[in-house]
Amino acid sequence: MAYELAPLPYDYAALEPFIDAETMHLHHDKHHQAYINNVNAALAKYPEWAAKPVDDVLRDLDKVPEDVRTAVRNNGGGHSNHSMFWHIMGPANGPGIGGHPSGDIAKQISADFGDFETFKKAFNDAAAKQFGSGWGWLVFAGGKLKVITSANQDSPLSQGLYPILGNDVWEHAYYLKYQNRRPEYLAAWWNVVNWAEVNKRFAAAKK
Repeated sequence: MAYELAPLPYDYAALEPFIDAETMHLHHDKHHQAYINNVNAALAKYPEWAAKPVDDVLRDLDKVPEDVRTAVRNNGGGHSNHSMFWHIMGPANGPGIGGHPSGDIAKQISADFGDFETFKKAFNDAAAKQFGSGWGWLVFAGGKLKVITSANQDSPLSQGLYPILGNDVWEHAYYLKYQNRRPEYLAAWWNVVNWAEVNKRFAAAKK
């Protein structure tokens, strides 16, 4: 069964002024759709793999047929990463959006980083220094939260890690508004983080 692009859970302009509507339109409708088209094409001759949820495919990436493994890594990763990305953001100034986290994720951040501002600085610094295209991630491993980065569309799932929160630092995610000012984009992005969704992912990671 071919993967399909789900609609955004909010309007293209909902993340304004922090992420502009044109970027969201291009990022979701063009870039994410391209990843889906490409992973569907790669798996077309392997229906047993195409029938699996993309996250399960990525968890077993080393078992994916070698002739399509790179295409699946890049494009299946792009599909999975972006599917998470849209949902861990929400309309600016909405309830539970932006500001400081609450709930279990807030407690775990305090336990593992000292406080939210220290965590945010560590995350932004790591994502800002990710060379070229990639992602900054918050993952839960060994009973602790950790900040990591990955290149291109590599998914933490392929490393046996569960991404709780991630920010896309490919230039297509921010260039129209921020040009080469990645740190400015990273700082602004926290205004649209959906902490309720992050808490859901944290609960799933602990199971």
